[in-house]
Amino acid sequence: MTSLTAIIVAHDSRHVLPACLAALKREGVRALVVDNASSDDTAALAERAGAQVVHAGCNEGFGRANNIGVSFTLTEWCLLLNPDIVVEPGCIAVLMAAAERYPDAGMFAPRIIEPDGRLFYQNRSLLSESVVKVPDIAGDARAFPPDGDACAPFLSGACLLVRRAVFDDLGGFDPEIFLFYEDDDLCRRTIAAGLPLVHVNDAVVTHARGQSASPKPGRRYKARWHLGWSRVYIARKYGLETDAARTILLNLPKVLLSALAFRRDDIERYAGIVAGTVAALMGRTARAREGLE
Repeated sequence: MTSLTAIIVAHDSRHVLPACLAALKREGVRALVVDNASSDDTAALAERAGAQVVHAGCNEGFGRANNIGVSFTLTEWCLLLNPDIVVEPGCIAVLMAAAERYPDAGMFAPRIIEPDGRLFYQNRSLLSESVVKVPDIAGDARAFPPDGDACAPFLSGACLLVRRAVFDDLGGFDPEIFLFYEDDDLCRRTIAAGLPLVHVNDAVVTHARGQSASPKPGRRYKARWHLGWSRVYIARKYGLETDAARTILLNLPKVLLSALAFRRDDIERYAGIVAGTVAALMGRTARAREGLE
């Protein structure tokens, strides 16, 4: 499709990228891979598969790398997707048809099927009370999924269709955020601009959640650090309670218990979110942590 470019941000993603690119090629979609300084052969693999590769030079994070990718496109539409997303046959055509049906919408997302076969439908967020409240069951973000096209309070950044001009007008993803809540923030700003978010039910993708990058020691800690930091940052950005004290009090004992049990993964998980939360409270930026100042 000459009016559409698929943008995939990749970092050590060689284990999932081939399926993602093969599905896009089958649908006739041009792919552009932004390589966030992978230590494996992700970039070479993408080039062999026929994708255009933009070398970020360092790990820019999800939102910043997507901004770079969009800046390299010349097409009217951009499809932003994780490397562990596989579009099902006909998905792209259905998304583009929806864009024609709803010309006043800001962004579109397909039906996202998770590894356990369930639908992921993001009906809530840290920012949800500031936009629209959707009924929820037991904290499950998949409660009350639509059975057809529907306006949504939020769309998952795992797969988003957006017009290039709209993305530029919105300023793209917030460059202060390295990871987490950048899609919630973009959705919030899209709605604030008077542009609805549309869930396109007949467009289907599968998502191998959490498989975008291969596991490495310290990677879990880093991810949870950014989760803690981004929660404080995004709450402050919109004048909401940060719940930082509660986050620290809940997770600090878990760090100690995990250390006593010699559970390395749990130590990284809980220590990371505590450290990121404290760093945000002290005014440290995510960009500084990643050397992106």
